[in-house]
Amino acid sequence: MPQYMTVGHLLRQLQDLDPTLPIRLAINPDWPFTHYLAAEVFVRDGKAFIADDGQEGYLPPPVSDALAWS
Repeated sequence: MPQYMTVGHLLRQLQDLDPTLPIRLAINPDWPFTHYLAAEVFVRDGKAFIADDGQEGYLPPPVSDALAWS
């Protein structure tokens, strides 16, 4: 996997998932949290941006373990 995600890489990873599955952004400060993604994608300066749309809660421990953040 490249260091920086592209739209193509993201689409390939998501293409086989249930399209109704909620998606969250995992953030790793000292206390891992999950965040909602904003509903719109903005393209500026040759990059696509998806905004954080608020915090949901703590990242589930199995996800934190899988990311090696625990």
